[in-house]
Order: sequence, then structure tokens, then C-alpha cells
Amino acid sequence: MRLWLVAPWWREAPGRTAEVLLAVADEYQEDLPDLDRRRDRAARALGLDPAGLPSEAAALARLMELSGGPVTAACLIVGYEGEPLDPLFDPSPTRP
Repeated sequence: MRLWLVAPWWREAPGRTAEVLLAVADEYQEDLPDLDRRRDRAARALGLDPAGLPSEAAALARLMELSGGPVTAACLIVGYEGEPLDPLFDPSPTRP
């Protein structure tokens, strides 16, 4: 939930490299200049202290860590034809 609050745009980045994620974040902020206010209001509605939310960088770093670790193999998603779907993130070793 914290990821959605601090980086609601993360799934909109094709390839999801660190550079692409930063570009998408900038575009998202331009489109929704009151994003921080909305995030804080949503956090409070969920019973979370907005000041206690992780930074965007910390949330993305944790997501990238989990997406490339042992959790990835345990959470393999298979498509209708029985083949694994493409990973959410670029498997390159470069991480934010």
C-alpha cells in the first residue's frame, strides 16, 4: 500500500528501468500537481501517518530488490498458454 501512496505511477513505466521510472514520475507529477496533498489525504484515510511513509526512492528500491530476489522465482506468473509472463522489471543488474 505504501508503494501505491508514494509512487502510484510505477506500473506505467515500460521496461521499468531506473531511468524510465524517474521520467514517468516527473510526468505524473506534472499531470497531478496536487499529488502530495492527495497522497497525504489517502494515507490518513488508511490510518497511516504521511510523515512515516517511505521516500519514493526507498519504496522503489525495496520493490526492485524483491523483484529480483528469491521471491521472483516463487511468484512466477504463467499466462494462458502455460508460458511465464514477462517480468515486471528489467532483469539487468542496474538498480536505483
